[in-house]
Amino acid sequence: VEIRDKLSQKMGKQQREAILREQMRTIREELGDSKNSEGESDDYRKKFDSIGMPEEVKKIAIDELDRLESMGNNSAETHIIRNYLDLLCALPWAKSSGDETLEKLELQDARDSLNRDHYGLDKIKNRILQHLAVMKLKKSSKGQILLFVGPPGVGKTSLGQSIAKALGRKFVRGSLGGVRDDAEIRGHRRTYIGAMPGRIIQGIKRAGENNPVFMLDEIDKMSMDFRGDPSSALLEVLDPEQNATFLDHYLDVPFDLSKVLFIATANSLDSIPGPLLDRMEVIDLSGYTTAEKLHIAKNHLIPKQFEDHNLTPAQLVISDEAL
Repeated sequence: VEIRDKLSQKMGKQQREAILREQMRTIREELGDSKNSEGESDDYRKKFDSIGMPEEVKKIAIDELDRLESMGNNSAETHIIRNYLDLLCALPWAKSSGDETLEKLELQDARDSLNRDHYGLDKIKNRILQHLAVMKLKKSSKGQILLFVGPPGVGKTSLGQSIAKALGRKFVRGSLGGVRDDAEIRGHRRTYIGAMPGRIIQGIKRAGENNPVFMLDEIDKMSMDFRGDPSSALLEVLDPEQNATFLDHYLDVPFDLSKVLFIATANSLDSIPGPLLDRMEVIDLSGYTTAEKLHIAKNHLIPKQFEDHNLTPAQLVISDEAL
């Protein structure tokens, strides 16, 4: 009897909801709000179910969708809610390159990839391989953040690309040069006109995976003013104990950054705040010897220039003495 009562109560609730939805649809048709139809809501609900959203995020998304359903198309807030729901649906909550990439990671292949793209830098490449070996043993990207320090043009960004290639992951680059506002990192609150998510969430959305190799370029070029201190926002991003629940102000729900492999670059250490520098392991790329520069020019730079100018080696010969 108790089970029958519960079942009839549940069925009654579902029928009541169906009748109310039908009435709402009819009212909207009368008002001409055809765009904000039941079909749009159903599409959003299907996406919420299919993209592996955490339950607490899904609950907030459904609450926002209910708000959207209760508004007319003439409301100024509808496009703000739609943009927010589109962002929630676009983020890779459960999509990754797969943990098997760490298990299948062959260190020799990684070494070959680094050697193919970079000549010299043996100590640096060995340190990167040690880092990858620890990741393979732990089956996790969580750990020390590498900071490549050196003058422009020594190959800091391309080292990050080689690491992404070795891991079989997407590579995302975010330049921090000239960033003065911590909202650039954490995002703006949705109450502001023209609010946007921060660079971290935008980079993750661009990658389409929740475990890319994320390069934070020119971390030493950040500054602070009356709008906030972006370096303090980066502390949370780079802290492996905190970034599993990173909170972007625009997103306003926690996003797990613990699977992301962060790599930073800088030209010098002088302007990096002490607490932020302590989060990272400094790897110095001071430059190349004359012999290394000759080898790089012959095997990398000259072939690239030939390709850029559509020349063949028979048309132009450059001697070692000229180089």
